[in-house]
Amino acid sequence: MTTKLKTKIHELFEFDKSQMNSSGCDYITGTDEAGRGPGAGPVFAAAVCFKHIDEKLQKKLSLLNDSKQLSEKHREELFDIIKDNCIYSIVQGSVEDIDKKNILNTSLACMNKSCCEVIKHIKSEDCLVLVDGNKLIKNFAHAQKTVIKGDSKSAAIAAASILAKVSRDRFMLELSKKFPQYGWEHNKGYLTKEHVAAIKQYGTTKWHRAKFLRKILAEEQQEKSSQLGLFS
Repeated sequence: MTTKLKTKIHELFEFDKSQMNSSGCDYITGTDEAGRGPGAGPVFAAAVCFKHIDEKLQKKLSLLNDSKQLSEKHREELFDIIKDNCIYSIVQGSVEDIDKKNILNTSLACMNKSCCEVIKHIKSEDCLVLVDGNKLIKNFAHAQKTVIKGDSKSAAIAAASILAKVSRDRFMLELSKKFPQYGWEHNKGYLTKEHVAAIKQYGTTKWHRAKFLRKILAEEQQEKSSQLGLFS
């Protein structure tokens, strides 16, 4: 393990330890989501608790960091290592819920469910939940604290971000096989130029988030109306 990586992984776990000590809790659970920004596909949230932390675990997780700072290859490598060495839960929030409740509320509801699942399996209420970002989980019965940019500070949050990100990327890859025209295997549902062009050419699917596409669909309708006007 290089000095840089060793320092980073120790910093991540030391942060969690400091939060545990300051709160007086025996366990830390970190939670994060993936997929708040795309125009298609569900949002995923994950929660992670490392019950037993030692040098061996830190060596296995030497690459651990914010999922956005890691290559796809490294995220995939860490995915199974994390799952094999923690208590975790991964929850999916549907497109229907996103359109009905909005993306923030759906993300927080998924975090709520995943954290409750983890705490149930820890078999201890003496747990502090670290939530990535600046929004607390709504209607949550357990102790919680927000951590801005937590996926680069906390081992538990960083691990949760990887579980959520890899799970969602795999889901969109499978979905792209049924809808190859949208390039979801590349853009993962984000509204890239390629994706927007495909929506205008082929229309939308049940996997598209209607509220996210209002502007694009309105522009498309305006364009069609203008074309009709030319021939009237």
